[in-house]
Order: sequence, then structure tokens, then C-alpha cells
Amino acid sequence: MNIEKDFLIPFVGLKQGKHQFDYQIDKKFFEAFDFDEYNDVAIKVDLVLDKKSTMLELAFKHKGTINVPCDLTGEDFDLLIKGKLNLIVKFGDAFNNENDEWLVLPHGEFQVNVAQYIYEMIVLSVPSKRVHPGVKDGTLQSEAINKLNELAPKEQVEQKEEENTDPRWDKLKQLLTDK
Repeated sequence: MNIEKDFLIPFVGLKQGKHQFDYQIDKKFFEAFDFDEYNDVAIKVDLVLDKKSTMLELAFKHKGTINVPCDLTGEDFDLLIKGKLNLIVKFGDAFNNENDEWLVLPHGEFQVNVAQYIYEMIVLSVPSKRVHPGVKDGTLQSEAINKLNELAPKEQVEQKEEENTDPRWDKLKQLLTDK
């Protein structure tokens, strides 16, 4: 997958108004960014470019699944993700992408590369703690869960509250109750 070529949008030839772009993101997309944390990726990205006379408005939406290992059991599972990102492209004297909500392109630029924004949008929509749905509802059967259940304490030890208390504390407690 040629990231530079496939995700360049030549906006100079487009009429003013809204234009739709669709992308299918897979594991090769992340390999181009040297990111190998996901086992498999199947995400659809919808991009609406609204061209105006002095700026561009980009509205990204994505939805799909990412196959990742569970942080608790190590079992692989498909994680559903979705999200959106809005970006405003302005024109100025120099390139500036320091802000998350807008991008400044130099005057005379005729295309915009959206690959970095799609990459960041997807990576940021994945939760930091990924738990298999079977762990949450108790239906997952794996070696790790079986071992944890085996090592769990068998009986509950009740802690008895000591009846012998320091008389100084009793006097202080009386101060709270006596008013």
C-alpha cells in the first residue's frame, strides 16, 4: 500500500461544496507506520471534504474491528471501535500542523495528505485497557482464567474487630457524640 499516493486528496480541481471519500483500512496501513500492535484490522473510514472559498473542512468517521490480545488473558479477540475527527484546513505562509483541530497549508498547495490523521484517529479510539468480552460476562474459558480460579482463595477469612480498644480513643469518640 502506497500511503503517500493513496491518501493524497487533490483539492484544487474540486468544486466548492461537499465531496465524499471512502477508505478501507487494513493491517498493511499500520505496517506503513511501523505499528504492529494489532493482529488484524478491518476499518471503514468515511471522509467528507467540504471545500469553501478560503478553507477546507474535513470530517472523518470510522467504524470497524481490530483484532487485539486481551490484556488480562492474552486471548485474541475482535474489538469494535468507532470514532470521528473534524479538521479545518487553512492557508497561510508556512506549513503548520501543531494544532489538533486545524492544519495550515502554504499558499499554492494543491493537495492534502490525510493518512496521518486517519492513523491517529484510529489509534486514539482503541481503549488503553482491552478486555475480552468473555471475561466481562464470564463465558470465556481459557488456561489463564482456569489457573486464576484454581489459585483463588477457597474460603473467606472473617476479620474480627478487636473489642479491646484504647480508653483514650473512647474518650475522644465521646467528644464527637457529646454536644
